[in-house]
Amino acid sequence: MIIAAGGGRRIGGPEALLHQGEKPLVSRMIDTMVEAGCEQIVVVLGAAADQVRQTTDLTGATVVVNRAWGTGVGSSIRAGLAALTDDGIEAVVVVPVDMPGLTAGAVRRVAALPYPDVLVCATYDGLRGYPMLFGRRHWAGIATLASADVGARPYLLAHKDQIVDIGCDSIADGSRIDSPELMALYGLSVPEQRVGV
Repeated sequence: MIIAAGGGRRIGGPEALLHQGEKPLVSRMIDTMVEAGCEQIVVVLGAAADQVRQTTDLTGATVVVNRAWGTGVGSSIRAGLAALTDDGIEAVVVVPVDMPGLTAGAVRRVAALPYPDVLVCATYDGLRGYPMLFGRRHWAGIATLASADVGARPYLLAHKDQIVDIGCDSIADGSRIDSPELMALYGLSVPEQRVGV
């Protein structure tokens, strides 16, 4: 599941419109998930959803539009989980679109144990981050507790003893783009003619 719904207040435009060179970051993230072996990819859009659909190749992904994106990432997680209707899916990898340093290797490492009772978090310098793996048995609880801009954090805190931490420092960059400075560092832009909500 790729969360690409935010309005990007701190970076000057919706996160799903971020480009690295000529390619939309959401397309790069889809490629990363495919390379990692994810069987079904759900992209949760929100801000500028219509523009993203017009300007980005989302072939192969199930696209969900979260109309309540302004309430925070919690509503996007709920929308994405609701789209996973195949009973054969036992776990879901969750990543935000604003992580240009994410690699297929990190996704594979976190998704190595795709069982219904797992909770897995990537770590960078000992701090938890994305990707995260949520086993199906946790989905209802995550959806219930997911709130505002903290997403799954309340559920994860309540189940901290069950989380498996997987170090990904050596194979990925866990930085999230939340400032113009980081955008410049990673060569990202929001094309002017596409900016809007």
